[in-house]
Amino acid sequence: MSSSDFDHWQERFAGADYRFGTAPNAFLAAQAKLLPKTGKALAIADGEGRNGVFLAERGLDVLSLDFSPNAQEKARKLAAARGVRLSVEQADVINWSYPAETFDVVAAIFFQFAAPPDRDRIFAGIKRTLKPGGLLLLEGYRPKQLEYKTGGPSKIENLYTRELLQQAFGDFSSLDIREYDAEIHEGAGHGGMSALIDVVAVK
Repeated sequence: MSSSDFDHWQERFAGADYRFGTAPNAFLAAQAKLLPKTGKALAIADGEGRNGVFLAERGLDVLSLDFSPNAQEKARKLAAARGVRLSVEQADVINWSYPAETFDVVAAIFFQFAAPPDRDRIFAGIKRTLKPGGLLLLEGYRPKQLEYKTGGPSKIENLYTRELLQQAFGDFSSLDIREYDAEIHEGAGHGGMSALIDVVAVK
């Protein structure tokens, strides 16, 4: 990512408020019963840590990746306040190494700043870094989100369709994709009726 991207994310996460709140993403929280009791989890573009901290509260050893030191400072504070340990790494999630067969869980929630070529690299990294039998929990916006304008990117090519996700993860041992509209409330960053698409997949 460029220095202007860095400045954008730093500015976005400046200040004491949690832009997307401190509660976990509703979809991620709803999948709690699927999470293993122990193991390693990767939270991609985890921002201020709400999802990584949730996974740590479930007993997982979590690595929280994000580009913004401002966001990660807040992630550390949130983990301390909740009494859990969170490993934090400043990284460009497009070019991160995604070590092979390392994680039992990957949480990939709303990282739709990535243009299609970059998204393909991230998806390939997710597939590589999950262990066989590992769980992918992914949520994003569908193209209809451009009508709602309640969060997410303004570029239609950055949004997810069922076909795109089936093409990316169709070789997993199981793949469940759900498309629906719902009211979400995640801090100032995401709020209101939203066009969502969820993936629950096992490698």
